[in-house]
Amino acid sequence: MMRILYIAEIVGKAGIFALKQGLPELRRRYTPDFIIADADGATGGSGLGRNHAIYLRKLGIHVLTTGECSFYKKDLVENIEKMHYVLRPSNLNANVPGYGSRVYRIGDKKIAVAVLLGQSGFLRTHGDNPIMLLPILVERLRQETPFIIVDFHAQTSAEKKTLFAVADGLCSAVIGSHSRVQTADETVLPGCTAVLTDAGRTGSIDSVGGNDAQACINEYLTGIPDWTHEAWGKLEVQGAMVEIDEKGKAVNIVRVQLPVEPEKET
Repeated sequence: MMRILYIAEIVGKAGIFALKQGLPELRRRYTPDFIIADADGATGGSGLGRNHAIYLRKLGIHVLTTGECSFYKKDLVENIEKMHYVLRPSNLNANVPGYGSRVYRIGDKKIAVAVLLGQSGFLRTHGDNPIMLLPILVERLRQETPFIIVDFHAQTSAEKKTLFAVADGLCSAVIGSHSRVQTADETVLPGCTAVLTDAGRTGSIDSVGGNDAQACINEYLTGIPDWTHEAWGKLEVQGAMVEIDEKGKAVNIVRVQLPVEPEKET
């Protein structure tokens, strides 16, 4: 049995702090063989910077996934080719740097991790049709391993559910990301593929997607984007734990919710 821990989207410094504080307990509670974390909002709430990527790797994350914010931070764009543990969406233009999927070794086994970007609602980053690409992508990865995890970074639940239907029986698990709100529909489909519409977020739960509520209200009132005000209320690490048998078929998926105490002032 292989145990995969997926950490939901890390949002800002609060998310990084929550992960640092909570990861030892998650290791004790779930004893994962491999840890994947969505880091699309780790740096300032949008994108992933090189230094944060290195730091999260040192904390013990095996793979960092991204989404529509993959190339928001210039220092990551310049270094992503050398950072084998950072993945951008597979269905972006073939000329963009980095890798959308990779195969990693766990002891005597291999696991493949891939990222797909949805097509609905993204204004700055556009990907090819993920539903058409998924079977082709999985067929290539299955030549190396039956253990395949897909992070589907998409805006709408309808698009996610559609991809789940296509993915059933093709891969071990498809975990939805991007909305930063954890859904309660984790299940193993008839073809033994584990799915969850959205794994949620890691950071402030008493917030709007990890950001300060008043700043978000002002953004809607003025139309001026403001991602600079992070929230620190009610920290939590969210995500999912997936158990996979020796044939690469999911046998169980559970949601992860671990409250984290804020740092005490001295």
